[in-house]
This record gives sequence, structure tokens and C-alpha cells, in this order.
Amino acid sequence: MQLSTFSEKINYLSSVRVPYLDLKIIHESLQTELQTIYSQVIDESYFVYGKQVTEFENLFSNKLGIKYCYSTGNCTDALFIVLKMLGVGPDDEVIVPAMTWITDAEVVSNLGAKPVFVDVDSTTYCLDPKAFEQAITPRTKAVIPVHLYGQLADMEAISEIATRHNFKVVEDCAQAHFASHKGRFAGSFGDAAVFSFYPTKNLGALGDAGALVTDNKELYKACRKMANHGAADKHTHEFPGMNSRMDTLQAAVLSLKLNFIDEWNGQRNEIAKKYSESLSGCGDLVLPKTAGGNNHVFHIYNVLTSRRDELKSFLNENGIQTQIHYPKALPFTKAYLDFGLEPTDFPVSFKLQEEGLSLPIFPGMTDDQQEYVIDKVRTFFAR
Repeated sequence: MQLSTFSEKINYLSSVRVPYLDLKIIHESLQTELQTIYSQVIDESYFVYGKQVTEFENLFSNKLGIKYCYSTGNCTDALFIVLKMLGVGPDDEVIVPAMTWITDAEVVSNLGAKPVFVDVDSTTYCLDPKAFEQAITPRTKAVIPVHLYGQLADMEAISEIATRHNFKVVEDCAQAHFASHKGRFAGSFGDAAVFSFYPTKNLGALGDAGALVTDNKELYKACRKMANHGAADKHTHEFPGMNSRMDTLQAAVLSLKLNFIDEWNGQRNEIAKKYSESLSGCGDLVLPKTAGGNNHVFHIYNVLTSRRDELKSFLNENGIQTQIHYPKALPFTKAYLDFGLEPTDFPVSFKLQEEGLSLPIFPGMTDDQQEYVIDKVRTFFAR
């Protein structure tokens, strides 16, 4: 639905009964702590490289069980930095899932390398290990498994294949903060991993922010330099780098929110469980599945139906916001149409593109809100 005027947008928002995501309710509960953080950061006035940045990096890496963390301006920068320091460049190929956010492909392209798209698994909607192995060529330099919607890709299989073929694994954990497989967190399987703290994420800042993590000390040191104009220390530039860093305020806010992430992820799981129990057998609705050994954190609760557009419109008319993740699989975006790929090359990704719909899910969602969504979905399929 396109809203052309400011008044139309205001009228629409006032009619929303269940938002797709309600960030206000999360931050209202933290008002006292947030005000303290604002005051402290302003009083100290170290708005960049304040001590809170290192504190967050240590807290985050310790909770993940990973040795090193470097915080960046955003997740896209983090991925660019890691791949650059792993040597990805012209004439290289990097394997990327066809269904994900464009960051994973555009970073590869901007390094002069080629993203090689492969289909996703029909259970997890993450990178399909079989399709991945079939896509390997002598030019393959790395693979980017994306833990889509909040659960891990099959990292045991992916890591084994990458090790056997001697190339790097960089996990995209933007949607999977503290998701795990057999007790091991997303981000701890590959050579490195990147995280997004965009405000809508399970662990979100108050603006853009990201991080890279690794157990490799030399890679960590190289990434720090790359993110700081090619310098380990001020005015000691060793190579042309870039400027990407998390500011002090974002770091302080994220350290606060780390105290609540387990509770918030638990709430998401409870909401997802209720959806799955209540919507089972409803029309042709395909509900999310969790792979064995995975602890899903449900950043997104994605369902499939051949009547997706009708359902989305019906829910919107009844004041329920939904989203589509994503309207185009990457091979079918304008950016990559010249690759000449077909829907039959990526049947699962194409099905997600055509039939996927994300229902509202967020910490603080009330029982009444969820019951209303469930009732309207059932009503739609009963018509």
C-alpha cells in the first residue's frame, strides 16, 4: 500500500491496532536507565571512542564465547572489512544465499568479486549445504551463511565443506543474536562473523551500529586497522583504510540492552510457539520450522501461503501490520538481473519471494494483540 501524503500516513498509523514491531514499548521500560546513560555520555563528552565502546565489545564477545570483537558503524561495514582483510577481491567468488538482505551480495560486488547465489534449505530458509557445495569453483574464496529469520544455518555441514575445500566462512548473524545450535551461539562457527544492531534487530541500538567477531587475533588486528584509516594508532597509517566505528552512546545503550536480550528472545519464542499452535492446519499456511539442535530467536516469524497478497491486504484492512522478507530474492533484484538467473535455479528462495509473509512479533506484544492477529488470520482462511 502506497501512502502519498503526510495526512494519509497519519490516518493510517492511527488505524493500526497491531504494529509489526513496537520499539516504543521496549524503550519505555528502560527510560530511567537510558536517561542515566545520556547524562553520563554528555558529562564525559567522549562521544567517539569513549570507554563504553570497549566495555560493550568485551561484554558482547564474552557472552558469545568469542575472543575478539570490534564494533563498527553498521553491519555492512563490518562485512566489507572482514572480507577485505581475508583477501577477497577481483576474480574471486563468494557464495551467498539467494534469499537474504542485499548487504551480503553488494559487499562482495563492491570488493570487485562475484557473488555466487545458491538456494536456501526448505526447513531453515538458510543456505542449503548441498547447493553450496555444488556451487564451489577454483575461484571460490569464501562463503557467507546467513542465519535468516533467527535460526542457524547448518554450520556443521557448511564448515566441513569449507574446510575440505580450503576457503573461509563468514557468518551473517544480523538476525540471530544469541541463537544457538547445540548450545553454541551464532557467530562462533566461522572464521569470523558480523552482527547488525540496527534499531529493529533483537539487540538494537538507537541508530546504526554493527560489529565483527573472531577468534583469530591477526584477523582482528587487521580489521581494527582497516576500520581506523589503516592505522593501529593515530597517525600510523599502514595502508588505505576506511572510517567505521560505533559511537559511545550506541555502545552504552547496547551494553544496557544485553542485560535483557535473553528475556526478549524468550518472549519471542513464546509468541512464536503460540502462533504455531494456534495457526496449525489453517488453510494452506506453512509455518516456520526449527531444525534439530537449533534454538531459534524468531527475529522474524515468516509464514507462507499461496494467497499471500490477499492475506496481507486483509490484515492491513483490519489494522494489522505485516512485512515481506523479502519481496525479491537477490538474483531477481535489478542489481543482479544481468546474471541471467531463473526462478527454477532457486525454487525455495523464489517460493519465499512469492508466498512469504512476516507476522507481528516483538517483546512486549500483548496476549490481546496476538489473539487479534490469530483471529483475523483464521477468519481470512475461513472465508
